Amino acid sequence: MTTVQINLPDQLAQEAKQAGLLSEAALEKLLRELHDVRSLADALRAQEHLEPQFREVADVLASALAQAEDAAHTLHTY
Repeated sequence: MTTVQINLPDQLAQEAKQAGLLSEAALEKLLRELHDVRSLADALRAQEHLEPQFREVADVLASALAQAEDAAHTLHTY
């Protein structure tokens, strides 16, 4: 098992702790779900030549991922 250390602003850490988001299980679930969404978006993009509607769904997923990554980056620099 790998240990990961992160730095969070105090207020965010307190809110996340109160919400139960800093537990090992919660963080693992969050990372797995993010990985699954990214994989799904990649799979949809790979199939858009067969079904053009897949591109719209992939674009929505990509936008959601970009927003999540921007939020994570903002929190990291905060």
